[in-house]
Amino acid sequence: MNNSWESLREAAHGVAKRAYAPYSRFYVGASVELKSGEIVSACNVENVSYGLSVCAERNLVGRLRADGTIAQVQRLAIYTEASPPSAPCGMCRQVLSEFYGDLEILLFNDKGEERRTNINALLPMSFSVEELKTGQQES
Repeated sequence: MNNSWESLREAAHGVAKRAYAPYSRFYVGASVELKSGEIVSACNVENVSYGLSVCAERNLVGRLRADGTIAQVQRLAIYTEASPPSAPCGMCRQVLSEFYGDLEILLFNDKGEERRTNINALLPMSFSVEELKTGQQES
């Protein structure tokens, strides 16, 4: 593992400690490395009205979009305490697929377990703009 992966691992693990997960106690941290070398991170934020909770991955995409750096992502690391390391939920997979089909993703925990994958592998046949266009009728 090169230094950039190690920096991403540290950032994702660190931001998971700031997650707000009093209900599930499932703390998630997600970090990306930008082309500039900068690391951007986000964590999950739960709500007592469960449907209002937002996963770390979607918080991260929103932050990147707001910062104007969404297209500059090189790699993504996601930390969970789960064994084996958890993959993003279906909703997050769909959001990530909007921007990053073949982006390399490292899923890891603090037990030393890790899995490498990408969104295309996690969400084959994702819903895309092509499907949206074929559903539109000309009037």
